[in-house]
Amino acid sequence: MEGHRNATEVQMSQLVQPCHTNYRGELSVGQLLKWIDTAACLSAERHAGCPCVTASVDDIYFEHTISVGQVVNIKAKVNRAFNSSMEVGVQVSHEDLCNGEQWNVCKAYATFVAQGKPSAKIKLKPLVPQTEEEKIEYSIAAERRRMRLAHADTIKGLVSKSPVLSELESRVCHTVVPAEETRVESVELILPPHANHQGNTFGGQIMAWMENVATIAASRLCHSHPTLRTIEMFHFRGPSEVGDRLVFKAIVNNAFKNSMEVGVCVEAYRHEMEVSRRHINSAFMIFVVLDEEGQPRTLPVLKPEPGDGERRFKEASARQKMRLDRKYVISCKHTEVPLSVPWDESNKVYLSYNNVTALKTLVAKTDWVLASERGKFKIYTLEEDTFLSIRIEMTMCIDAMQAFLLLSDLQRRHEWDRHYASSELVQQVDKDDMIYHVISQTMSDENKPQDFVVLVSRRKPCSKGDPYVVAFRSVTLPTHPAKPEYTRGETLCSGFCIWQETDELTKVSYYHQATSGVLTYITTNIAGLSSSFHSTFQACEQFLLKNKDDAHVEEQS
Repeated sequence: MEGHRNATEVQMSQLVQPCHTNYRGELSVGQLLKWIDTAACLSAERHAGCPCVTASVDDIYFEHTISVGQVVNIKAKVNRAFNSSMEVGVQVSHEDLCNGEQWNVCKAYATFVAQGKPSAKIKLKPLVPQTEEEKIEYSIAAERRRMRLAHADTIKGLVSKSPVLSELESRVCHTVVPAEETRVESVELILPPHANHQGNTFGGQIMAWMENVATIAASRLCHSHPTLRTIEMFHFRGPSEVGDRLVFKAIVNNAFKNSMEVGVCVEAYRHEMEVSRRHINSAFMIFVVLDEEGQPRTLPVLKPEPGDGERRFKEASARQKMRLDRKYVISCKHTEVPLSVPWDESNKVYLSYNNVTALKTLVAKTDWVLASERGKFKIYTLEEDTFLSIRIEMTMCIDAMQAFLLLSDLQRRHEWDRHYASSELVQQVDKDDMIYHVISQTMSDENKPQDFVVLVSRRKPCSKGDPYVVAFRSVTLPTHPAKPEYTRGETLCSGFCIWQETDELTKVSYYHQATSGVLTYITTNIAGLSSSFHSTFQACEQFLLKNKDDAHVEEQS
């Protein structure tokens, strides 16, 4: 929407002065975190109309360092408001005033909670996205929220399969540093300049202090000046206020070949005579040590402390595996074959997130063109670079939940889609994600049936107006390798979005995105897209209406 300005958008520009920098003359990450938190808080309060506090900050990856004399540009805006919390997206870039060049530094997603009077419960007004970008961020915010909640359980699952000794023995290094030698403890007194107008400590100030002790701990391992590359999620468990003492504890949890993870814990107490302390926050920070050419140096081996130290060591390994898998999922080129990503425990959360996000992004596109209309069925196309996307839309008398349950069960797809020969459920990942092995009726160019290994991710609406979502994408499973009797097919992004339009009417839309590498399959692949798409989705409608009572039984069970 041309000329549209988001009402919650806040822009901040800061000139980097020597007082903001580290020993290399680069902007300290702690100072940057303060600015990010301030801009995000102003945006949140602009939407809420009342004071807000930081609840959490998602992982942050720093792409560039910023030098003295350069300008930091920060843009923050609310992506979505839930009941009493909201997600604020922050984009950070920096520019050189001498040559006008600009670079992206990082992107952050922060969750803020509105604070009203002690006895009053705040319910935030809904946010109505206007532009394509805003619609995408709004839609995906619900999926990011879901992923945050699943993160801890994923780590626990990986830790149970991560032996400590094998990891220690896999590193060959003459220098071994006991973890206890990296331990740091520091205390800060909360003064009025550290707090907001409600007297609560600025989240950005706490993050800056955490970065400081983490840097000291990392330096004790490598005896050099480390560079912070990544911050894992900050989660604020409770508030602190003016007059509180904050105790910061940091230790290196694990040292890999070229990076190390430092864990930081923050506790608060009110008076020096207090015995118990409140756990305020924890975070994990990833450091590297750069040589003169800017390349990461090899680090010493860390020997963990027995007990909790070994637990932290294993958890750090699990988080590193998740980071590497996440980078692999994100970096996969959509125009290259194979499109499939290997599925395992460490990347299942991100693969599911990526699956749903890709479909929601496609749904939010605004340049769809009506290609044909026949009866109640409409087909739209969208051409972008190497992608051709198709949307098929129909409205019928069925409850949206009924349609959702029926269409997400691939074992019944053959009942309405003649391109399906069989579909076997090979893994129930969780209640919302399943992996199927599908065999198609259609012959490939090699005159062999096609087969697919497909991850199906289901999502119910997060709030009123959201659709039910069923997303499909190809994955790779060791138990189901490609076989000579089939041609292995792949689907990058496809699925259903189902909206409850009235008490009686539901709109069902099917989406399919194809790349140049798989365009030859467009008439015969798993999506059921063929020259006879009308008859295929007419059969789909008949299937839904015939079996809608069965869906009620499934939901109740």
